[in-house]
Amino acid sequence: MQVVSARDITEHNQAQEALRIRENSRRKQSQTLVQLARSKTFQQGNLNAVLREITETAAQTLLVERVGVWLYNEERSKIECINLYDVKTKEHTFGNSLLKTNFPAYFQALEEERTIAADDARNDTRTQELSESYLSVLGITSILDAPIWLEGHLVGVVCHEHIGEGRQWTLEEESFAGSIADFVTLAIEASERNVVQEALRQSEAQFRAIFERSSIGIGLIDMKGQIVDTNLALCEIFGYSREELYGKCFTDYISIEREDLKLYKQLMSGIRTDLKRTSREGLQPSKHQKQLVERHRIEIERRCQHQNGSLVWTHLSVSVIPGSNGEPEFFLAMIEDITERKQTELKLRASQEAAEAASRAKSEFLATMSHELRTPLNAIMGLSQLLQQEIVGSLNEKQNEYVSCIYSSGEHLLAVINDILDLSKVEAGKEELLLSSLSVADICNYAIWTVRDRASEKGLQLTHEIDQEADICIADERRIKQMLLNLLTNAIKFTPAGEVSLVVKKVPQGITFTVSDTGIGIDSSQFQFLFEPFKQLDSRLNRQYEGTGLGLALTRKLARLHGGDVTVTSTLGKGSQFTLFLPNPEHPGNGENETNEIDETEEEANFTSSSSSSVIPTNKTILLVEEEENTATLLQDYLYTIGYQVKWIDNSNDFLKQVQSFQPDLVFFDFQLVKDIHIWNLLNILRQEPYRKHLPIVMMTFSEPLEEDIAMLPGSVNDYLIKPICIVQLESILMKYFT
Repeated sequence: MQVVSARDITEHNQAQEALRIRENSRRKQSQTLVQLARSKTFQQGNLNAVLREITETAAQTLLVERVGVWLYNEERSKIECINLYDVKTKEHTFGNSLLKTNFPAYFQALEEERTIAADDARNDTRTQELSESYLSVLGITSILDAPIWLEGHLVGVVCHEHIGEGRQWTLEEESFAGSIADFVTLAIEASERNVVQEALRQSEAQFRAIFERSSIGIGLIDMKGQIVDTNLALCEIFGYSREELYGKCFTDYISIEREDLKLYKQLMSGIRTDLKRTSREGLQPSKHQKQLVERHRIEIERRCQHQNGSLVWTHLSVSVIPGSNGEPEFFLAMIEDITERKQTELKLRASQEAAEAASRAKSEFLATMSHELRTPLNAIMGLSQLLQQEIVGSLNEKQNEYVSCIYSSGEHLLAVINDILDLSKVEAGKEELLLSSLSVADICNYAIWTVRDRASEKGLQLTHEIDQEADICIADERRIKQMLLNLLTNAIKFTPAGEVSLVVKKVPQGITFTVSDTGIGIDSSQFQFLFEPFKQLDSRLNRQYEGTGLGLALTRKLARLHGGDVTVTSTLGKGSQFTLFLPNPEHPGNGENETNEIDETEEEANFTSSSSSSVIPTNKTILLVEEEENTATLLQDYLYTIGYQVKWIDNSNDFLKQVQSFQPDLVFFDFQLVKDIHIWNLLNILRQEPYRKHLPIVMMTFSEPLEEDIAMLPGSVNDYLIKPICIVQLESILMKYFT
């Protein structure tokens, strides 16, 4: 009899099979991770290609139907699918999105858990929100999600989606999903790093191209003064090759002056002071390197010697370039060849001096000749009067006609000579004004009475109207009558028919005398010639109308001598309107005999010769901040001459102090100084003070500001003037802000 022993090993075999499957899965997962780690796709930095490889490999390893990579948008209001791989179709798609407001529990789980392993995704509290709109639609029963973290921030999720019967995720699979998410993080970092490196390469290439192709010489100099690098333009200025200049002392090629060492010390002292300040305030120097470079710069004109021995004039701009630690590391020298400009300046200066000498000679000649002509002319006119009175015998009709013609011609010639003398005296700065309080009505009545007969002879209607408030003005009686007569006579002369009127008005700044006519009018293109001496607008007018063209020129100069001006508006064929403006003086004077002699300085180009009385037209003070001495001198002299109190400073170091002590009504500021970040801050500080909020600040610049420059200024600056500044521009600004 045989005894057979039997044992059921089904469970054992099943356990062995499960263990084998588990080991195979673990081995497969490890191989996948090793394969991804060695992938050359990561090295290329192409994020899209890397994500395609990751999603395909993950789907094949975990045997799921879909694997997707979802990333947060910039506002972190939703996650967007940037790559979704479908095993069945073998296609990659993108574009779906999930709003955070619609699935709050799911988004919260992403932030709190290493992985979301939902075996029954449609009923799991973490994912059931997705059931109706996403899971059920696609037939997804189980999902395994691993959040993507980048630099400590949640940036997205890798989603493994199982379709069919529910699936239980193992710990190994959860760990694998987390590793896949880490690979996505590495891919994002590599892509961003690649973008930065590519941008850096492009930036370096662009900088080098600009460096090499710049028409301005550029040199990089170490702190010992040795040349480290140069561009082609600098080599051409010096006449040496780059190899010959390398390592040489920069100052061997540039002429050095005594004050250069002081400038160098100020440059180094300034940047080190700022570095200490940033360190004391806990700021990183690297954040302020651009500001330091812009603020600390030397700009000078120096001569350099070419290899062939010739001297080259250059404009030299030296800046300090800080290193990574913020300490000065290099000097950047920008050198522009200005030899041609210098030569032109010398020629222009010589021409200007010659023109000024000719102008002085002309004025002296006219004054001398006018005096010489007046003596015989007086005799001619006096003897003509004696003949008219028939003291030495009676005259027949023809003789009377001749004598009258001689006398009237003498009167006309005397008026011309007087105008020439007056104009010469004003232009020479030697005109004297006898200022007094005058009745506006008396002056106007005198002028109207004087020209009444001329208007009647032409059949013109002559009217005048005086504002009741315009009762008194401070002026030189003879000169104001002369100005009004010139304007009225001109109006009558060029008005064939119609009306000539004089209207006087009181305005906040002073008094205006407006002479209007219905005459031939003036083309606007001819306005520029109106106030030039010895000028008539059309050669045909010389034949049709008498005149030398001195009247308007003299009238404007006399008006400006009073601190006022003459302006014109006109329409061709319809008439003209000339307005004489006399400002309100600060001090009305002590009596009729108050005298003021004007000594006018010779001014540079674009400053027309003008003088003013000692009567200050407005009680105003002006602060002038200008580093260029010539411009400052011209502005200061002119503004002082026309009656303003002026304070000039050539830098901005004590700007706020000067504003507080001087209490200016207007500030003129050099635009080159405003570009300094420090000055910009001062202006902003000034604007924050309630009593300085509306202080007018006018920039002075060499050209029209660029849009980016203009964008910087609003809130701090009210207006600007373009250099070289002409009187018309300056007067326009003064009128604008002192009305």
